[in-house]
Amino acid sequence: MLRTTTALCLALALAGAAGAAELNLYSSRHYDTDLSLYENFTKATGIKVNLIEGSADELIERIRAEGAQSPADILITVDGGRLYRAVEAGIFQPVDSAVLAERIPAKYRHPDNLWFGLTSRVRVIVYDRDRGLPEGLDDYEDLADPRWKGEICMRSSTNIYNVSLMAELIEVLGEEAAEAWARGLAANLARPPQGGDTDQIKAVAAGECRIGVANSYYWGRLAGSAKAEDRAVAERTALIFPNQGNRGAHANISGAGVVATAPNRDAAVAFLEYLVTDEAQRIFADGNNEYPVVEGVTPTGPISAYLDFKVSGVNAAVYGERAAQAVRVWDRAGMP
Repeated sequence: MLRTTTALCLALALAGAAGAAELNLYSSRHYDTDLSLYENFTKATGIKVNLIEGSADELIERIRAEGAQSPADILITVDGGRLYRAVEAGIFQPVDSAVLAERIPAKYRHPDNLWFGLTSRVRVIVYDRDRGLPEGLDDYEDLADPRWKGEICMRSSTNIYNVSLMAELIEVLGEEAAEAWARGLAANLARPPQGGDTDQIKAVAAGECRIGVANSYYWGRLAGSAKAEDRAVAERTALIFPNQGNRGAHANISGAGVVATAPNRDAAVAFLEYLVTDEAQRIFADGNNEYPVVEGVTPTGPISAYLDFKVSGVNAAVYGERAAQAVRVWDRAGMP
């Protein structure tokens, strides 16, 4: 049986009283709402959180350069591909935690417990409400159908979100079929890839293309924006969660692991366990319109309009393991 949030916080408080007085957190998440998580953890355990921010690549290189003397206890970053880079760099150590094993589904945990998913985001298809639901567009595979020629907007294939999507498609379809799909998709673009995921959603709303591909939380940001023009974009668009009739949609993660040389290992494990309490999961996910990884916890922000869907069972570790292969496939397919 899973431990309740109250019981878990009590266990954390005891761990904090008996262990280290601080925790050094290296994070590539730059969301102010995450700060409340760190404050709540300190209140529950007495462990002070020292935050160091940077890009994933910067933080990985910093930890490598610091070597055995690194003060880093935890590294948090986004995307299974970036977590893979940290694994390859020898950044993480395995963590055997019954709490993490029970609370986090296996597909969101590294097979050797080197990192743990904390929130998820889904790679969705965005469409123009005014032009209606695109009939026959149910799966990622359908994006290669010639009927959508000149209708699709998507960011560059070199972006890690699209690299991870391709990695999953190679895993489930095979390399040859994935490359054929990529060629069909490239032929259907309404314009050369440009901008980020938000730009693809805005392009759909502006009529530049009928269909876009983006991570779900970008739509949630627009829907919850203080700017009327952003909310108008969200209202003009809607989301399709692909492959609901078969394997489920591609979901990526924000994740974290304990650094191999962590000077405050017990505090680091306690911190990870705190982040999978119901309270922390809601704060973590709602802060960036993501989905909690813990079953039974639901978001309360704009993305809560989309809750009834399934995700594939592909482990997020695959996104990094097949990343180089995915880049080669995109290149051969001629996808910019």
